[in-house]
Amino acid sequence: EISLFLDVEVLGSDERKESALQTVGNGEPWCELVLTLLADGSVLPALVISRGRPPCPTALPKSILLESKESGCGDDEIMELWAARVWRKHTECRGGASKGMLVLDCHRTHLSEEVLAVLSAAGALPAVIPAGCSSRTQPLDVCVKRSLKNFLHKKWRERARDLADSDSSALLQLLLGWLGEALEVLGNCPELIRKSFLVASVLPGPAGDSGSPRRNGDEQEELIAAMEERLKIAKTRESSPEFPENDDPEADPEILHRLFEGESEAESFYGFEEADLELMEI
Repeated sequence: EISLFLDVEVLGSDERKESALQTVGNGEPWCELVLTLLADGSVLPALVISRGRPPCPTALPKSILLESKESGCGDDEIMELWAARVWRKHTECRGGASKGMLVLDCHRTHLSEEVLAVLSAAGALPAVIPAGCSSRTQPLDVCVKRSLKNFLHKKWRERARDLADSDSSALLQLLLGWLGEALEVLGNCPELIRKSFLVASVLPGPAGDSGSPRRNGDEQEELIAAMEERLKIAKTRESSPEFPENDDPEADPEILHRLFEGESEAESFYGFEEADLELMEI
């Protein structure tokens, strides 16, 4: 699940439009994206929950299911919508086969009795990731989530200065088009998705081992680089004036969010020597 926040005040400022769309923020999100990938590399339709009026339905990409409500949807309602419109449809296409394991984080709404009952009825057996471990053991977090966020930020920054209309419906139409473009790319690289499940140790490796934290960390960075190359954002982010160097990276809320949300077995922190980190990996 990826939350998108749209700051209307910043959007109205010509100098700051590029910062109006963020994946971290306060208050209620403008949109919620619910992505579902399978261990065989398949990509299921993405569920998008938005606040406000929906755009023209004829322009909706086939890979996206849209749910629009003026007041938005609660967390339980989002899970119910996902179970009904995405997962249950998938299991029906498989002829109602045995339950599939659903890997999800330990957000409190995922663990409510109502949600667990909905998932069970939809043929999903929840495998809950412990708190603080999602960045390493959630296959979507290993590669796709970060790459997709960077892709959406890139698209927004490319168009932000030319946006004369701040109508939420028109902006949503732009977002859906970008998301559809990204999902098409994801659908064409199943090998990277399968590798994400291996790096997350959800599936056993060829030799039956899950690898060390440092090795998995290196493989994760390689996966992200490969995915961003497919999305054509790797080199662009380094060289394009759309992405200037940030003299104060600590001020970037996305970097802070990633730091506190992630695991850090293979990363360096101020105050810790590399030798200390290596000992901590044992």
